[in-house]
Amino acid sequence: MSRTSVQVRAAISADAPVLRELWSDILRRGTAAEQEADVASVIAGCADNEDRCIAVAEVDGRVAGAVFLEATTLTPLNLEPAILAVSPHVLPEFRRRGVGTALMDAAVRFAETQGIGTVATAAMANSRDANRFMARLSLTPQAILRAASTSAVRAKLSARRSTTRSRGSRQIDKVLAARRLGREHVAS
Repeated sequence: MSRTSVQVRAAISADAPVLRELWSDILRRGTAAEQEADVASVIAGCADNEDRCIAVAEVDGRVAGAVFLEATTLTPLNLEPAILAVSPHVLPEFRRRGVGTALMDAAVRFAETQGIGTVATAAMANSRDANRFMARLSLTPQAILRAASTSAVRAKLSARRSTTRSRGSRQIDKVLAARRLGREHVAS
């Protein structure tokens, strides 16, 4: 099977609509116009910062995929330099044509240019193909990123607190009942 020629370049502002479509599942909730404005803002931010870029893969002059690249640290606490390859996505009609490989190659080249020895990425937990692809590239799981709305976490924390309190008061009730029983046995 021959691979289609994939060209990789830096994103330009005209790419915002297709990148919004490509990353629609990971962008903030909002209208298409708001999401497109967000993507345009990120593209503009990359132009002003040599530690960030969006690599866009093209097949036959059409955008086929993209990845956001940032020179950062492995974590805010582990200060080892790393290139974070955020959301390497390929449009469905271009999958299995070498686009993902070209995007991750761009991440490695960006790391080498920055003098950084580690590349990190994240794939959606439910994306079996993406996770297998990353594993084949020797990227191993380092952490699990979990997210929920603040109100959902608050509700669960409040429920846990009330359960803990009621368990605690039940425990005190048991201790007092045992003491009462002990006094009653001594008095008899």
